Formats: sequence, structure tokens, C-alpha cells
Amino acid sequence: MTEVNPKASPEESPNERPSKISKTLQEEGDSSEEEEEKEAVDKSMKPGLQRYLVAVEYIGTRFCGSQQQLNHRTVVGVLQEAFHKFIGQPVTICLSSRTDAGVHALSNVCHVDVERISKRKPGEVLPPHEPAVVRKAVNHFLQKEGDIMVTDVRSVPAHFHARFKAQERTYFYRLLIGPELLSTFEKDRAWHVSEELDLVSMQEACKVLVGHHDFSSFRASGCQAKSPFRTLEELSVLEVVSTPYFPSITEREQNSSNGEGPHSFHNKCKTGLPTGSISNGFMAGGSNSGTDLGFGIRRRHRCYVITARSRSFLYHQLKEY
Repeated sequence: MTEVNPKASPEESPNERPSKISKTLQEEGDSSEEEEEKEAVDKSMKPGLQRYLVAVEYIGTRFCGSQQQLNHRTVVGVLQEAFHKFIGQPVTICLSSRTDAGVHALSNVCHVDVERISKRKPGEVLPPHEPAVVRKAVNHFLQKEGDIMVTDVRSVPAHFHARFKAQERTYFYRLLIGPELLSTFEKDRAWHVSEELDLVSMQEACKVLVGHHDFSSFRASGCQAKSPFRTLEELSVLEVVSTPYFPSITEREQNSSNGEGPHSFHNKCKTGLPTGSISNGFMAGGSNSGTDLGFGIRRRHRCYVITARSRSFLYHQLKEY
């Protein structure tokens, strides 16, 4: 999941020790990214093309990851096919962030170069489509897929690169805590943990990894990044309402600054389920009616959301399970 707009970094903890990383290594990592960006920009400068920035959301369950693979259904493959049907010629989708098989996206961003050719007069180049037209047309060809949709489209300059211009990337991991079976609607969308977790200890552990560090031990052997150093802007754990909900940066900061306890969201959630409520005309009975939620109403799990935010991550630095 990618957020294009830059966000303010959280304040450093007063007890956080400065990272003992040589300036040479930091500059080496920065320069390598700049070289990759320059190379990508130089290759993208082609006349007659309009570059579009595209935001897309998808359920990753039936995708074999985001990057195109031969004989496998991928996010890039499906998007390129939809654009091909729209404009009548093949295109290349460049994603800002890659996701593994089964990983969902609230807003992954990509760019695509489109040349509008007249269908009546082949070879005649027409003015570019308006972004709203592109969004509507591509979604028309995506509707049969059922698990992917374009949410926004904007025209950008030819030198704009979705991967290198992204200011930050944010990943959410939902943990549903409790002995009850996972809801059918949560299947493949959350990690079920039957045992209770120590939220405070988890929050303390997150602080150790925040900041600029050598993440060599966190990346896969196939990682192609030239430098193992990355700056983790945020790693947090919050308890939230047990629905498919993800707190914004502002909400996470407010929850922390207001001094609300780890169960604040959970307590608010509980008040929304009255004891002994009626569902489908039946009232649950029995000796446990005082604590029964009502016939057909499930007891909610406690929900923790782990948030990781950085400008870039190493390959498998965040491993999706």
C-alpha cells in the first residue's frame, strides 16, 4: 500500500540512542537510489505519450502477487490487459510497491504511458484522454474480475516515476485475538491468534526497530537492493474496532498523545453490541442469557493493527504470512 503524499515523521523517543552508522554507508545507499531513478527517467522520455498516475485497490487472495508472471494471474497482468482493451495497444505498468501472493492493497500506485491513436485514422495521434475517462474505461474492463478496481487517475509529467517519487509506503497487519472461530468475512484478511497477547510489550518492542538501521538480517537472500540500510518511520501496534478498519496517521498520533489505554478502542466497540439483542426474530435464552449477545450474533474478536511505514523496504523486510 502506498501513500503518495509526504507525511510528517513521528517524533523520536528521548530515550532512543543515535544509530552508529557511518556517513559513507548512508550516502552510498542514497546515491544508489538516485542513480536508479535517473536511469528510469531517462528511459521513460518518449514523445507522444501521456503518463498517468493510477491508484488501484485489490483483494490479493486470487492473485499470484503483483509483478507479472508467465501463466499466472497477477495485478500487473490484469491491469495491462484492461488498458490494452481500452486503447487497443499493449502498455507497461510500473508499480510503486510490489506485493506477494495473497496480500491486499488499499491503495497501490502505478504509472502507465498511453498514446491515444485514432481508430478511424490509424497512425493519427489524438490529444490525451482525461483522467476521469481513463478511470471509467479501465474499470469497465476490470469489472468482470471482481477483486480489483482503479480508484484514482491523474495526469503527470513524463519524468514522474511511481516507484522513485513515492514519499512513503504503509503496510497494515490485522490480528484478531480470541478463541472464537474466525468469521467467514475475515478469511484471508486477518491473522487469527487464539491466545491473549501482551499489547504493551509489543508496543515497547516496536520502538527498537524505529529509525535508521542496518536491516540485513530482515531481508531475503534474493534482495537486489545495493544497501541494507533503511529508515523505518513508524512501527506501531494499536487496538481498534474489530472491523476491516485501518487507522490513519492522524488517528494513531491522537490515540497516543491523548494517553488512551490499550483497550480504549475495544471498550468503545463493546458498547455497540447490546446484551440480549434480537436477530431474525429470535431471542437467545438459557442460563447464560445475562451474557449472551443474542441468537446469531457473533462475539467480536479483539483486533490489533500493526502498522509499518517507510519510504522503502527491503525484499521481505516485512514478510507477509
